[in-house]
Amino acid sequence: MIEMKDVQKMYPNGVMAVNGFNVRINKGEFVYVVGPSGAGKSTFIKMMYREEKPTKGTILINGMNISTLKDHKVPFLRRHIGVIFQDFKLLPKLTVYENVAFALEVIEETPENIKSRVMEVLELVGLKPKARMFPDELSGGEQQRVSIARSIVNTPKVVIADEPTGNLDPETSWDIMNIFEEINSRGTTVVMATHNKDIVNTIRHRVIAIENGQIVRDEQRGDYGYES
Repeated sequence: MIEMKDVQKMYPNGVMAVNGFNVRINKGEFVYVVGPSGAGKSTFIKMMYREEKPTKGTILINGMNISTLKDHKVPFLRRHIGVIFQDFKLLPKLTVYENVAFALEVIEETPENIKSRVMEVLELVGLKPKARMFPDELSGGEQQRVSIARSIVNTPKVVIADEPTGNLDPETSWDIMNIFEEINSRGTTVVMATHNKDIVNTIRHRVIAIENGQIVRDEQRGDYGYES
């Protein structure tokens, strides 16, 4: 599903954020990406959905070489990847329903399909009763649920989450993780960068640890391995 071969990323200021990554993530895996702040986790994540391009090496997503992908084809790539951020990135003037529907409107789905699919994912994340509310009327946890619904509404093969529980209280974080577990159980590959030690150590999955731009640990059912 995701493969990196000898991937390197150096920023214009000379910082080597990623150095010699060789990673393979298979279909249906759930992978935590952990490590200290500034280790290269966000760069690793951003390269998967082509927010950043590698300086060297090859990145394959579902067999597509995104390292050399033309910029005008990046939106097509992102139709197959759901991305979830720490700060939600919702459109404030759109309702919950409209925020989620927007992801289908841009790929010109039919109104009938949009309605049925949006209500289906809002049911999954527990927000169907709040479909007509606006983001500023929701709690942080509810806004993150909207973000998750938007990311999965077009049934992506991969969901990439960058610190999705970073701004949430512990109880809400566990609720969000339950949703990720459900998404993964349906066959979607999940890659999640996190600093949440308790989640990683409790809900065990594969752990990729990054330090100073290098992968220092890659373990099935691994633990967090750092002081939180």
